[in-house]
Parts: sequence; C-alpha cells; structure tokens
Amino acid sequence: MLTLQFVPYSEMEALNTEERIKKLLGIVKSKSIVMMQGRLKPAEESRLIQETMEQIDKDFKGIEICTIYPEDREMEAVRKIKKEFFRFVLGNRDGMTIVGPSSIIKEIKRDPNKIQLYTVNRESKKSKKRR
Repeated sequence: MLTLQFVPYSEMEALNTEERIKKLLGIVKSKSIVMMQGRLKPAEESRLIQETMEQIDKDFKGIEICTIYPEDREMEAVRKIKKEFFRFVLGNRDGMTIVGPSSIIKEIKRDPNKIQLYTVNRESKKSKKRR
C-alpha cells in the first residue's frame, strides 16, 4: 500500500533545521511519501541529503526529493510586491516539497503544471509464490 502524508506549513514553521530534517526522515523511513506545503531552504535541503546519506543501510536506500513552486515571471510588478510582502509576513508557503523513500519512488518528473510520480511496481509475495 502506498501512503502519502501531507505536512502543512504550520507544522514546520516553528521547527529548526535539525527538527525539520528529523521529522521528514522519520516519515520517509516509515515508508511514506511526504507532501509538504512550502519548501525547504537550500541549506536545509543540502542538510537533508547529507543526513540521508549517513543513514543509508540495507533497509533504508535513500530518498527522492522534488520541489515545485509557482513561477513569478509573468506577474505584474504590483502583484509581485504584494506577494513578497505576504511571504515576509506569513512565511514562505509557496510551493510544495515531495520527499519519499527511494525504495518506493522510481522517478519524479515535474513541469510548471504537474508532477508525475512513478513508483516501483511491487508484486505481492503471494503472486510471486503462485508462479
């Protein structure tokens, strides 16, 4: 069974970097895919990858991570200023970060309009035994 766990921005905003990484890795190591509102800072994402590499073993093969966020390219100047003001006041809630175990996620493709998440096709033990 595939489990997706949504983590709202409100659960992550008060946590420091180490707590965020610990929370995300805890969810991923329980074989769930995290859909987090907002995104990690570049330094946090690097730290997450570093921590993941240190924890790889025969049961935990690593993570796949993807961040998407809306593009501001065609937005008019006044709207950009408003958006930056609210981002400053409320925090960076734009976008979404997806993190999942490499043992489940085969590939993540993204473009501005969609995410395609490909998972590993696992046959149940019963169907393997029948062959």
